[in-house]
Amino acid sequence: MLSLRIDKELLDRLRRHAAKRGMSVQDYVVRTLIRDDFDERFSAAVEETERFYGDQVKAT
Repeated sequence: MLSLRIDKELLDRLRRHAAKRGMSVQDYVVRTLIRDDFDERFSAAVEETERFYGDQVKAT
Protein backbone atom coordinates (compact mmCIF):
# COMPACT_ATOMS: atom_id res chain seq x y z
CA MET A 1 0.00 0.00 0.00
CA LEU A 2 1.24 3.45 -0.87
CA SER A 3 -0.19 6.66 0.50
CA LEU A 4 0.73 10.07 -0.91
CA ARG A 5 -0.07 13.55 0.24
CA ILE A 6 0.01 16.04 -2.63
CA ASP A 7 -1.16 19.59 -3.11
CA LYS A 8 -4.22 20.59 -5.13
CA GLU A 9 -2.22 21.92 -8.07
CA LEU A 10 -0.33 18.66 -8.55
CA LEU A 11 -3.51 16.62 -8.15
CA ASP A 12 -5.19 18.71 -10.85
CA ARG A 13 -2.24 18.10 -13.19
CA LEU A 14 -2.33 14.37 -12.47
CA ARG A 15 -6.07 14.29 -13.15
CA ARG A 16 -5.57 15.97 -16.53
CA HIS A 17 -2.76 13.62 -17.56
CA ALA A 18 -4.74 10.58 -16.41
CA ALA A 19 -7.89 11.74 -18.18
CA LYS A 20 -6.00 12.13 -21.48
CA ARG A 21 -5.12 8.44 -21.22
CA GLY A 22 -8.54 7.34 -19.97
CA MET A 23 -7.10 6.28 -16.63
CA SER A 24 -7.77 6.94 -12.98
CA VAL A 25 -5.22 9.05 -11.11
CA GLN A 26 -4.24 5.99 -9.08
CA ASP A 27 -3.61 3.89 -12.20
CA TYR A 28 -1.69 6.73 -13.84
CA VAL A 29 0.60 7.17 -10.83
CA VAL A 30 1.21 3.43 -10.48
CA ARG A 31 2.05 3.05 -14.18
CA THR A 32 4.40 6.03 -13.96
CA LEU A 33 6.18 4.51 -10.97
CA ILE A 34 6.47 1.15 -12.73
CA ARG A 35 7.83 2.78 -15.90
CA ASP A 36 10.39 4.86 -13.97
CA ASP A 37 11.48 1.82 -11.98
CA PHE A 38 11.91 -0.17 -15.20
CA ASP A 39 13.92 2.67 -16.78
CA GLU A 40 16.25 2.78 -13.76
CA ARG A 41 16.69 -1.01 -13.70
CA PHE A 42 17.29 -1.09 -17.47
CA SER A 43 19.92 1.67 -17.24
CA ALA A 44 21.64 -0.15 -14.38
CA ALA A 45 21.67 -3.38 -16.40
CA VAL A 46 23.17 -1.62 -19.43
CA GLU A 47 25.86 -0.01 -17.27
CA GLU A 48 26.68 -3.35 -15.64
CA THR A 49 26.92 -5.03 -19.06
CA GLU A 50 29.25 -2.30 -20.30
CA ARG A 51 31.44 -2.70 -17.21
CA PHE A 52 31.51 -6.47 -17.66
CA TYR A 53 32.26 -6.54 -21.38
CA GLY A 54 34.11 -3.23 -21.62
CA ASP A 55 34.82 -2.00 -25.13
CA GLN A 56 33.51 -5.20 -26.72
CA VAL A 57 29.90 -3.94 -26.39
CA LYS A 58 30.64 -0.63 -28.10
CA ALA A 59 32.55 -2.29 -30.96
CA THR A 60 29.57 -4.36 -32.12
